[in-house]
This record gives sequence, C-alpha cells and structure tokens, in this order.
Amino acid sequence: MAAATPSPTPPGSLKRIVAASLIGTTIEWYDFFLYGSAAALVFNKLFFPESDPLVGTLLSFLTYAVGFAARPLGALVFGHYGDRLGRKKLLVLSLLLMGGATFAIGLLPTHATVGSAAPVLLTVLRLVQGFALGGEWGGAVLLVSEHGDAKRRGFWASWPQTGAPAGQLLATGVLSALTALLSDAAFASWGWRIPFLLSGVLVLVGLWIRLSVDESPVFKAALAAAEERKAVAGQVEKMPLVAVLRHHWRDVLIAMGARMAENISYYVITAFILVYATTEVGLSKQTALNAVLIGSAVHFAVIPLWGALSDRIGRRPVYLIGAIGVGAWMFPFFTLIDRGTFGSLLLAVTVGLVLHGAMYAPQAAFFSEMFATRMRYSGASIGAQFSSVAAGAPAPLIATALLADYGDSTPIALYVIAAALLTVVAIACAKETRDRDLGEIEERTAADAKVGADA
Repeated sequence: MAAATPSPTPPGSLKRIVAASLIGTTIEWYDFFLYGSAAALVFNKLFFPESDPLVGTLLSFLTYAVGFAARPLGALVFGHYGDRLGRKKLLVLSLLLMGGATFAIGLLPTHATVGSAAPVLLTVLRLVQGFALGGEWGGAVLLVSEHGDAKRRGFWASWPQTGAPAGQLLATGVLSALTALLSDAAFASWGWRIPFLLSGVLVLVGLWIRLSVDESPVFKAALAAAEERKAVAGQVEKMPLVAVLRHHWRDVLIAMGARMAENISYYVITAFILVYATTEVGLSKQTALNAVLIGSAVHFAVIPLWGALSDRIGRRPVYLIGAIGVGAWMFPFFTLIDRGTFGSLLLAVTVGLVLHGAMYAPQAAFFSEMFATRMRYSGASIGAQFSSVAAGAPAPLIATALLADYGDSTPIALYVIAAALLTVVAIACAKETRDRDLGEIEERTAADAKVGADA
C-alpha cells in the first residue's frame, strides 16, 4: 500500500527549512571554494615551491581536482544512508566533516617546514572535503524540495543553490579583504590561514541551525509505507543504489549530462579566471578577486529568479537558456578579459554567472523530481556528483593545460562550448518534471518494485 502524499509544509516552517539548508550549504561551499581560490593564488608556492609557476599552479589544481574524485564516494555513502535514515542526520555529518577538514588545512605546515609531507596532508584533507560535499548537495536540496509544494518547488529549491555563490562570495570576500590589507609576503606567510580557521566558527553556527529543523515529511511517509509493505507482504526494499540503477538509470545519465556545461563553465569562470586574468592578461590578484566577488553577488540574486521562472515555463526551457547562453558567451567572455580592464573583466564574469544561474537554479527541483523518495538522495547525488569527476574536477586543470600548450584562450572556449552541446543533448532527451508530485513518483515506483531480500 502506498502512502498518501503529505500536505505541504506551512510557509513559516518552509522558510526555516530553506534558511537551514541555505546557511549550511553556504558554509560547505565556502570551505570548498576557499580551497579553489587559494589553489589559484598561493598553494603553488607554499606546497609545490620546486616547480616553475605554471607547473606549480597545475599541481595545485590537481589537488583541487582530487576533492572532486571523492565526491562520488560521498554521494554513494550519504545517498544510501540518507535514503535509509533520513536527510537531516546526514546533513549534520557532512557539515562536521567539511568544517573539520577546512579548519585543519588552516593549521597545515607548508613544504618549507615538512617537505613533501605537506602536499600529502593537503591532499588527504581535500579528499575529506570532497567526500563531505558529495553528500551535502543532495540532502540540502531534497530537504527543501520535499517540504514544499509542486507549484513553487523550483523557487524554493533554488535557494539552497544560492549557497554556491554565497559561499564563493564569502570565500572571495575574505581573501579579497586579506590581500588588500596584507602585503604579498604576509599573506603568503600566515594570512592565507585566517579564512580556513574561520570555518570553525561558521560550522558551529551551521550546526545550531541544522539541528533545529524537522525531517522531510515526504521521506517520513515513504518510510512508513515501506515498513507497511514489509509487514503486510514481506516485501523488502533493495539497496537504494540497486533501485536507482533499475528504475532510474536513464534519469541518472540525463542528470550527468545536464551537469557538464553547468559544472565546467562555473569553474572556468570563477577558479581558472584567477589564473588567466593574473598570469596571461597581467591584472592584479585584487582586481580578479573583486570581479568574481561582484559577479558572485549578482549570481546569488538571479538564481531564485531563474528558479521562479522554471515554475512558470518549466525546468527544461530555463536549463536550455543557460546551456546555450554559456556556450555562446565563451568567445565574448575571453575577448572582454583580454582587454585588460576591470570593467570588461567584471562584465565577462557577471554575464557568464547569470547564464550559469539559468542551469543551476532549476537543477535542484529538476533532479529531485526525477527520482522516487526512497532512492531520491542516492539518485540525485549520483547523477550530480559522478559527473563532477569528468566536469568540474578537471576543468581548471584542463583550462590551465590548454593555456600552457597553446598560449591562447580559443581552445578553452571550445572546451566549454563542447560541454554546452552535451548538456543541450541531455536536456533534449529529458522529460519535463515541473508538475510532478513527489509522492506520486514514490507510489508508481513502489508499485513496480516487487523485490526480494535486501541486497
């Protein structure tokens, strides 16, 4: 017997849920992006000093990419237990892991102190960050999606997505302030540690807020239905991963394809640009950081607008606007940066992030609506995080290598355009999900899932 679809969460409670997801996600992304910015600015000198500057940057970005390699494992582990035990418990754990690893990076000895052990320790902590973030995203967006109603799900679920630009804004803002206040020598000596150590304070705030929210009512209803099926008919659920691969393999592939342009373009626009603008164009670190800072603020503001638009015209049309727009913007993007002025750099970054937001905003609701409740954490996380290994992880590394080999931005622009074409194909193959009821997806899948013993 399928469980009845629970009533939508009252607006006041929903806002608290949104705030809890947003604040926690902001902290996690702050930790993650802080590493990316530091990798572009100082880690090459602190942890790989024996390499020439560009090779050192490549090695620094390689440790950055390692964090992405751990995200699929985080998606599998957190997805499994999130679908079995609930969203809230796993979100608290992910925040603790991410915050602890980031705080520890702020205490790390550098290559000058412990030699080759320094980059090894850095890589281990980066793996912990990636593992935690692999489980964070799915739980945060699902907690909001499953509390809201279908009519405004795109809008409400887009708010946890603003945690990415908010985290970028916070990380870039702290770094920008430090580079403005400190000399290059002071920043490289000890100033870079400050934003990592601040993570400890932010985690305490995030935990206090996350512990105050309730578990998803949709998840509670699905769990009760599964227990009833087991008691009445002896029907035991398969592992969430097995169920996802059986019932939603096509949706996983679509989600992975949808992430390609979104993920690659974001890290080119926000992480690689710090390298390109400073080493190739000759702009200062402060100028590049300020452009990303302002662009991230605009990005934060437009994401809920794109999410609301997806409630009106659908997830697919809005996503396609973003994918096609990012692809079309790449050549103008680099042309503007090559002008070497702050205004042209700011315009390039801001327009790129606005177009990126058209993909990122509906993504939370879109992916949530693809999967049944008892496999939704696993399905959404696997689709999102497995693609990150091929997309966001190597994006700054590939872009930097292309720049080193060709000395020109054209191959980098073509790289992002190819990703945009792949995303357009994936979205064209997807079904519109805007009007789906999350409980109905659960009922349809449960009726079809006559399984044996738990794998």
